[in-house]
Amino acid sequence: MESIRVSVTNIMEFVSYDEFEQISPTLNDAHKQLLSKTGKGNEFLGWLDLPSGIDEPIISDIENTAKKLREIAEIFVVIGIGGSYLGARAIIEALKHNFDQLLPHDERQKPIVIYAGQNISEEYLSDLLDILEKRDYAISVISKSGTTTEPAIAFRVLKSHLETKYGIKGARERIVAITDKSKGALKQLSINEGYKTYVVPDDVGGRYSVLTPVGLLPIAVAGFSIRDLIKGAAVMQKKLSENTDIHSNPAFLYAAARNMLYQKGKFIEVFVNYLPNLYYLTEWWKQLYGESEGKEGKGIFPAGVINTTDLHSMGQYIQEGERKIFETVLSVGNSKKELLIPKDGSNLDKLNYISGKSMLWVNGMAETATTLAHIDGGVPNIKIRIPEVSEFHLGELIYFFEFACALSGYTLGINPFDQPGVEAYKKNMFALLGKPGFEKETTEINKRIGNM
Repeated sequence: MESIRVSVTNIMEFVSYDEFEQISPTLNDAHKQLLSKTGKGNEFLGWLDLPSGIDEPIISDIENTAKKLREIAEIFVVIGIGGSYLGARAIIEALKHNFDQLLPHDERQKPIVIYAGQNISEEYLSDLLDILEKRDYAISVISKSGTTTEPAIAFRVLKSHLETKYGIKGARERIVAITDKSKGALKQLSINEGYKTYVVPDDVGGRYSVLTPVGLLPIAVAGFSIRDLIKGAAVMQKKLSENTDIHSNPAFLYAAARNMLYQKGKFIEVFVNYLPNLYYLTEWWKQLYGESEGKEGKGIFPAGVINTTDLHSMGQYIQEGERKIFETVLSVGNSKKELLIPKDGSNLDKLNYISGKSMLWVNGMAETATTLAHIDGGVPNIKIRIPEVSEFHLGELIYFFEFACALSGYTLGINPFDQPGVEAYKKNMFALLGKPGFEKETTEINKRIGNM
């Protein structure tokens, strides 16, 4: 079966073959640290073995729970923030019909999967309650601690609404908690209330958690094959763990290319794709690389565009702005549908020259034309090609990006598995909200605000 391919042909005007050979020992060392679990952040390497290590009983249990939820809910609300929801959303949005909610009722995704706890918008949550009041729904709440502010607020509100709408007992049947194995507020509440629970492994961070129940349950509820997703990831796990040749291991190639470009002052990476349903894959990728590498005054800044839409906005900057950027283009080989451009008798739009051509072909030509233009404009271009958007190939892609991110972080000399900077805003917010235990910080921050 065709697999993911990485091409660095379009960066060779900016780096040399010798530089690939020079960085190869560093990548080999990073690979050894990763697989032997001796590098920085090794206590969070549980994701490495997830594809080959997930137990059949867990998969079957998730599928059975998803089936029950699909039978009782028109809407399934995923409560989480960051990696607790982005991975699942990336897969679901990539696979579902672009206009699913406008399809006839018997053709649309059931239940509709929507999200909460990823913001603190009063209007968003109020509008959500307006909808949930009129529809049958269930929720999954995802948090190791159960005290992360954004999802904890959303869960408190929706739990109260569920209990009012269905009663205490009825609400319990509609709540699934994905949390710590043995500790934390959400775990304790789950024990007290008797919620169905799944475990977020201690050694898997949020942004690496797609292949745990965190991602698998929502994806299964949405009606997609988690078995194919896991199978694709397992194929990629074997390929990346056993191969240490920089030219044939795609994760080596991607990590090497982006680090060499970074060393040459290209510190902004623009992730590009040409399919609107891959928007949330871009958002997941941004979190994975931004949170993993942006620390100690280092790191490539991850940005994203969806073309050809953004060629009429951000395309101008990419073509002629500061030459501190490089692109990584996700190219998709095949479409699940075919739409041919019709011939028109009047031809006033002058498009008959492409009549009979598929939209896939035209989109591919736009991709090639843009790549050439940007290279000519001084923008190096890495290409990642997947055969099609399917559960199997998305599983491959997710694991590929996770593995390459770990290699890239080690090559950069940082711990790609922590996120100490995320705590800075939380401390300030707790102080401003008047959280008990933060009285000193509250006094200090109010002084600062008074002087602003």
